[in-house]
Amino acid sequence: MAFSLNKIMLIGNLGKDAETRFTNNNVSVSNFSLATTTGYKGKDGNWVNETTWHNIVAFNLSDYFKDNLKKGKKFYIEGRLTKRDYTDKEGIKRYSTEVVAEKLIPLEASGSGSGEGGGAVYSDESSAGGNTNEPDMSVDNNNDLPF
Repeated sequence: MAFSLNKIMLIGNLGKDAETRFTNNNVSVSNFSLATTTGYKGKDGNWVNETTWHNIVAFNLSDYFKDNLKKGKKFYIEGRLTKRDYTDKEGIKRYSTEVVAEKLIPLEASGSGSGEGGGAVYSDESSAGGNTNEPDMSVDNNNDLPF
């Protein structure tokens, strides 16, 4: 049996508020972007910051996360990479690489004074252990997809 691993761990700031939609099977799908920054010394000796944007998708988030996934907040996100393709409204085939979140941890206090992160953790147990059964991604409205 061959061993394989698809795991990504990110710490960064949200680039926009999470958008949540529901599939035909009433599964909530939340999408947002996360920015990670790496610094390196350029040829001229000055430090250069390079930002990478990641598209994140999470299924069945609690109301806490739906309310707190706001632009600028810092989060730890653990999940797996996935690729998909779709056809846009103009009939052009597009490709997308996303991180399917399996764990979300806020890294800053939520204003309640309860300390770092407030103790809330999202963990998608259904995706652990190699379960490849993705929820039905068909959406019941005609909004511009992908998420």
